[in-house]
Amino acid sequence: MNVDLLVHQAWPAYEQRVHDGWVLRCAGGVTKRANSVLALNAPADLDAAIGAAEAFYGERGQSCAFSVGPGAWAGLDAELARRGYELVDPTVIMAGSPSAEPGGPVRIEDRPWPEWLETWWSVDGRYGAGLAEAARICTGVPAWYGAVEEDGVPVAVGRLVPQGDTAGVFCMATLPRARRRGLARTVLRALTRHAGAKNAYLVTTEPNHGAQALYRAEGFETIGRYHYRVRTP
Repeated sequence: MNVDLLVHQAWPAYEQRVHDGWVLRCAGGVTKRANSVLALNAPADLDAAIGAAEAFYGERGQSCAFSVGPGAWAGLDAELARRGYELVDPTVIMAGSPSAEPGGPVRIEDRPWPEWLETWWSVDGRYGAGLAEAARICTGVPAWYGAVEEDGVPVAVGRLVPQGDTAGVFCMATLPRARRRGLARTVLRALTRHAGAKNAYLVTTEPNHGAQALYRAEGFETIGRYHYRVRTP
């Protein structure tokens, strides 16, 4: 399972440029996944490749960031550290065969509706006014969107992207007032059951032990880690 490519495909930057085998990705600064370099191969000219990446993000007023996952070029992390890039956002990769046990009612659509976006963004909106960019990323590939609704308001949401023999789980979010009621589990099960996903993967921040415990209980195990290297202009 090449998680680097799976995440790249499931969370697509709407602006991409290929330079010397690296993919320079930009999506309005919303999430590092969509605003970082995917460097899976050794470039022919390392200095020129890093220079091109720094120029690309500099022109857009962003910090230059590299995604350093299991499939990254082996010399990348050490080289970026030598150049003063800071390690940020350590992330855990989990995968497994999710439970198909039914839970409560879940609304599932093939597009995110406005209230779904509002709920997700209210929990995970770390990027200020970037909701339009986030919605554009979400809808860049076919996906299923699930929500537990109460009085017409989504209180727990998630997104699942079918990808061949696996599926990517993204945008899992629960409103603070609805937590500790098993609603994230309900959304996860409904989405994987609806899509017929026998195998799935997801990523979560390393400090989020609560989420990791939930996913382990649902059949996921840690299979790897990744982080970003960032240098502010």
